[in-house]
Amino acid sequence: MIMNYIEITQNRIILINKIIEARRAEAVDFIRNIAEKVGYLNAINQVLEPVLIEIGEMWSAEKLSLAQGYVAAKITEDLLLYAVETKEWQVIAADRHTPVVLANIEDDFHSLGRKMVSTFLQASGWEVIDMGNDVTAHDIVDKAIELQAPLIGVSAMMYTTALNIKKVRQEIDSRNLQHKIKLAVGGAIFKVRPELVHEVGGDGTCTSATQAPQLFSKLLKTIKTI
Repeated sequence: MIMNYIEITQNRIILINKIIEARRAEAVDFIRNIAEKVGYLNAINQVLEPVLIEIGEMWSAEKLSLAQGYVAAKITEDLLLYAVETKEWQVIAADRHTPVVLANIEDDFHSLGRKMVSTFLQASGWEVIDMGNDVTAHDIVDKAIELQAPLIGVSAMMYTTALNIKKVRQEIDSRNLQHKIKLAVGGAIFKVRPELVHEVGGDGTCTSATQAPQLFSKLLKTIKTI
């Protein structure tokens, strides 16, 4: 079964209202019911993730409380507990226990997108080291070296902060690690300006958090472990 545009729109409206009203269990059951009809990946890509992006934008504009943002993140975690048990999900669960360092770049505090990526990577078996918001390029690369993580994922929401990701590229290159550490980049600005991936020195990006495991698997195949 495939949802049409009207169904997708109606489902998003229902879900966002449940999140705003902090009806966590109801929201999870609602998405699970959709997943039973169209599959978890479709339910997440077409309904949950667009809603989470909207929630993130509302939170950034201070139209939602921190508590409501927390509920949205927990709904995602709850849903994935069910999703990872399905045969559908096992297809994307490949590179288990490989460490990956995630962070929002220096001066960026929009954490929801990074947390979504972290959740999907962990659900697919990756060992995620989440350094949080406002992390310097030097500290990010230092952490990757310390933990022998061959992959770094850096997030930024706005163009001005995304430019700081260039410093991560410079840190990697100046230490001659460009063949041992790959840099994945993401955030709302990269959807609007895809050319920015090349501008900041990223090795790849994806348009959906659910695609992060596939992107990281692809990048992992191009390098040697530190």
